[in-house]
Amino acid sequence: MTLPVPDTPLEGASNFRDLGGYRTADGRRVRRGQVFRSDHLAGLTARDRRTLQALGVTHSVDFRGDSERAMLPYEWPGLTALPFGIEPTVVARVRERLEAGRVPSTEETVDLMRETYRGFVHEHAATFGRFLRLVASQPTPLVFHCTAGKDRTGFAAALLLSALGVDAATIEHDYLLTNRLYRRSPQVEGHAPAHVLEVLWQVQPAFLAAAHEAVERHHGGVQAYLSGPVGLTADDRRRLQDRLLVD
Repeated sequence: MTLPVPDTPLEGASNFRDLGGYRTADGRRVRRGQVFRSDHLAGLTARDRRTLQALGVTHSVDFRGDSERAMLPYEWPGLTALPFGIEPTVVARVRERLEAGRVPSTEETVDLMRETYRGFVHEHAATFGRFLRLVASQPTPLVFHCTAGKDRTGFAAALLLSALGVDAATIEHDYLLTNRLYRRSPQVEGHAPAHVLEVLWQVQPAFLAAAHEAVERHHGGVQAYLSGPVGLTADDRRRLQDRLLVD
């Protein structure tokens, strides 16, 4: 299986890459230059903004919560920023434990991350549905992101690639690229023991697997989940595939 090499052209953001280039089960390929994923865009340089403009990016989908957006806002002419807020509950749960004088172990922190991904499945299906319908209808390139571009963004990317017919192994490959591409930043990490931060600011197959297990157990598989709680109709899926797949 030959997979595309990720693009990393930005100076003030990391984990930026084109979701295009992946093969689907029916032999088509995801169109390049249309949908990009990233970490937050608040640190972009003038050169970065010119790069996005050259790529034709006109919209950003921001999965960050209210306080995250307020702490690191961004705007520039020609970009429409759309808030699709999902609050970072795992950070609050870790903070609660630390404030109570209890340091979570590595294993407990992994469990908290797995619970976060189950929360994506059960609590935020409608938000991810809005995102997929936007991608299907948006005629110009867009970028979607959260703070690190790994969890909310990673699950959104997994759903998008699933709706396009990309296989699970390739989706996991794209998900795990975060561990190569994301540059950790004290500006957003917060304060916690190193072993806790190590879990929170990387990705593991176990995190995405927790979401998949919840989808299988409660909805009978990802395609049923997309057409059920996510609300993706047959017409939505056809528009998405027409928009993003090439022979």
